[in-house]
Amino acid sequence: MEGSSDGNGVPSSNSFDKSRVLDVKPLRSLVPMLPDMPQGQSFICAPPFGPFPSGFSPFFPFSVQQGSQCAPETATPIRSSSTAVPHSAKKRVKRNRNVHSSPGFASGKGSTKDFKLGFSFAERDDGNKEVVENVRMRFDALRRRFSQLEDAKESSSGIIRRADLKAGNVLMSKGVRTNMKKRIGSVPGIEFGEIFFFRIELCVVGLHAQTMGGIDYVNVRGDLEQETLAVSIVSSGGYDDEAEEANVLIYSGQGGFKDKEAPDQKLERGNLALETSLHRGNEVRVIRGMKDAVSPKTKVYVYDGLYKTESSWMEKGKSGGSIFKYKLLRLPGQPDVFALWKSIEKWKEGLSLRPGLILPDLTSGAESMPVSLVNEIDDEKGPAYFTYFPTLKYSKSFKLLQPFFGCNCHTACGPGSTNCSCVQKNGGDFPYTANAVLVSRKSLIHECGLSCPCFPNCKNRVSQTGLKVRLEVFKTRDRGWGLQSWDPIRAGTFICEYAGEVIDKSNTRQDGEDGDNNDHVFDTSHTYQSFRWNFEPELMEEESPPAPIEEYDISSPLIISAKNIGNVARFMNHSCSPNVFWQPVIYEHNNESFLHIAFFAMRHIPPMTELTYDYGIARTDGESSSAPSGRKKCLCGSPKCRGYF
Repeated sequence: MEGSSDGNGVPSSNSFDKSRVLDVKPLRSLVPMLPDMPQGQSFICAPPFGPFPSGFSPFFPFSVQQGSQCAPETATPIRSSSTAVPHSAKKRVKRNRNVHSSPGFASGKGSTKDFKLGFSFAERDDGNKEVVENVRMRFDALRRRFSQLEDAKESSSGIIRRADLKAGNVLMSKGVRTNMKKRIGSVPGIEFGEIFFFRIELCVVGLHAQTMGGIDYVNVRGDLEQETLAVSIVSSGGYDDEAEEANVLIYSGQGGFKDKEAPDQKLERGNLALETSLHRGNEVRVIRGMKDAVSPKTKVYVYDGLYKTESSWMEKGKSGGSIFKYKLLRLPGQPDVFALWKSIEKWKEGLSLRPGLILPDLTSGAESMPVSLVNEIDDEKGPAYFTYFPTLKYSKSFKLLQPFFGCNCHTACGPGSTNCSCVQKNGGDFPYTANAVLVSRKSLIHECGLSCPCFPNCKNRVSQTGLKVRLEVFKTRDRGWGLQSWDPIRAGTFICEYAGEVIDKSNTRQDGEDGDNNDHVFDTSHTYQSFRWNFEPELMEEESPPAPIEEYDISSPLIISAKNIGNVARFMNHSCSPNVFWQPVIYEHNNESFLHIAFFAMRHIPPMTELTYDYGIARTDGESSSAPSGRKKCLCGSPKCRGYF
């Protein structure tokens, strides 16, 4: 494409003739009329730092500043993975790696300075699972902090509360992002079925670079002219999409306004990209927007997999204008992501449709929503008998050193309130966001108790109001019974508490002679792997706030046995790379303060993913690490498995 370009090497929108596409009047079945490509190489590939052919500019991200928000819509030629990097560039990458720590979260104790704010060129351009998880966890930690700050401010008209956009902008300005190079096909470090709760989250990990547009595309330069290829689409149900079939998607083109009279769509931008992809036959990533069962007003974005465009046509849309329609077929051999979501919807309509169902509700109504019992593995009819009890049963109370004083709030406790004693006990911050998501791990969280006059639905009673997601106890292949959720779970969501009988430490067996006596026991005195979950003060756009404490400080160890009395938490298996963590929570009932162990989602958890937490390791003096007494072989399958728990 000839004409001037901006500073990013992207052609100016006013520098070329659009009439070639604006005047096109597609027929019922469109066959793109593209020039024949000469023999030989179709695309021009150049090293990232040059030299560049005549008329060719450096491409994203090497031609833009680090603070650029997203990869440009009219981005850049695709470069070959085998392109050589000049020696000077290699030295820069190597120097970056030496300055910073590993891309994962810092292990063990330490300050937030253990984090590196940005990534090397290689990590930003091509991520991996560890880098992607790092970016996603840091994004959500920052988003939760911005939500907390927004909730604490008095709402006023005209203020847009978008903590997700604030967090995304901060991360990208600091270079905390990955997979910036647009690519066709799979994205490194992102698996099929992963879920996202914000469009900007797709952008920071490189799955879909458009924060608003449904079609993401890349411009590639051929020998004769530039072509536009689609790389990913988001089908959020806002247009005339048909998304009921598991392996077929009928996708509506770009242009016009929903529910308003709109002109005919034009064969340009994303529409032209899908049309060219039909001709070229390249893979297109599909992200589907699904309703969030926990928060019906929001959507969950699910990475459904790779598709190819099979055909296209035009028809009248609901808004009155003619719209493009594209039929995309899912490539075989991929996990049945969308089909699983549709199956869960049917199970909720009629539980009898759930294969392997043993009991529709093993809690017998003790929980706010049923918990099904399922076995699709063998003929076992259920776990050993126990009495279901939704909370702790104390033999003697756990009392604070100081007497308990409840708050004086007579409505619901207000975030940031200086008059709420419960908020002040939490360091002056409300521990949860407005949608009941935990903001930060703390040494101890104080919730409102029964003697507090605030409303029963006060957001400072999150762990006391029952289950938030639809859980299922299921038979695993090699680890007995496990726990999973039918619903997608957002990071920071309360899952359940560990219920059972609070027992004296002297009543637990420490010699390992009778392993069954130690089954279903939770012990806060165990040694647990350290991990970072809270926001990093260095990333905040304010004067450095104090870093939330992530180490637990329980003056008296709490030991809970769920062998005879317990709830769903007794079925959560151990993992050395868990997706759930525990948090001490204290609140009052019967004028005494009681400590509880609440479980929260460490990261976003897709439906039907086993919920696991770290069991920890008992502290036993003089014990040989090579032959640990009383420890069991770990079968979690994690790449970071330590071999036992």
